[in-house]
Amino acid sequence: MDEFVLSYIQVLKTKAASNTVEAYLRDLTRFVDFLSEKNENILTIEPITILEYVHFLKEEKKAVSSITRNIVVLRNFYKYLYNKEIIKKNPVSQYEAPKIKRFLPEILTVEEVDILLEAPDIGGNKGIRDKAMLELMYAAGIKVSELLNLKVDDINLKLNYIKCLDAKASERIIPIGSISVKCLEKYIKIRNEYNVQGLDYLFFNLQGYKMTRQGFWKIVKHYAKEANIKKKINCYTLRHSFAVHLLQNGADIKTIQELLGHGALATTQIYASISKKSKIAEIYRSTHPRA
Repeated sequence: MDEFVLSYIQVLKTKAASNTVEAYLRDLTRFVDFLSEKNENILTIEPITILEYVHFLKEEKKAVSSITRNIVVLRNFYKYLYNKEIIKKNPVSQYEAPKIKRFLPEILTVEEVDILLEAPDIGGNKGIRDKAMLELMYAAGIKVSELLNLKVDDINLKLNYIKCLDAKASERIIPIGSISVKCLEKYIKIRNEYNVQGLDYLFFNLQGYKMTRQGFWKIVKHYAKEANIKKKINCYTLRHSFAVHLLQNGADIKTIQELLGHGALATTQIYASISKKSKIAEIYRSTHPRA
């Protein structure tokens, strides 16, 4: 591995989440291999090399989002080299990344959420755990990683809130509703039956270890099928639905931004457009004679 890439990755580890660091390392490794095939030096490449690399990625059938990410990674890497005065110019600075067509996330109606959250069979411990997880995700609108990283001390069932740490270790306090609190109280009573490893995490898999994203996705997928929900959903569907339902019921966009932990308001604005489209459709159905 190139020594400059390694030094950059070490710096990145102090600023970014582990999955981001892994993605950067993977993309830079691919780029280094590409340069090696062309017998080019990573410090002396010209903008034309970036064009050739993008062409190479397209031939590899990489998605537009993947190509855009690679360009961003290279731009930041060469910016680092430029600021360190290792190179005299950034060969990526003038390259325009292709625009990604944004697709609006799928949103469940309030009725669909109710059906999904009622799907777990709380007659058994697994159902109690699963319902507590799903109810909490919808109540707080947190990310999957935030849900799975929650510790017991992060929840306050007397004051109805949770403490949540994002990838940058920024803490936010999120209120949760009475239904979620009741489900968590019920789960806490049987939590030790899962916690055979003596860990501090709130939720575990059936083997007593911290649940993975894949494990949680299986849970969501299972209950979506049980609830006969035909929409294309993923682990973030409840988070997206949380935001849109708050907007539809009068919450302001700034408050939703803080609840979701978005750094930029523009990220939250996508939910406003979804809410607006839903409202237009609702008005049409209720007012048009042949709707």
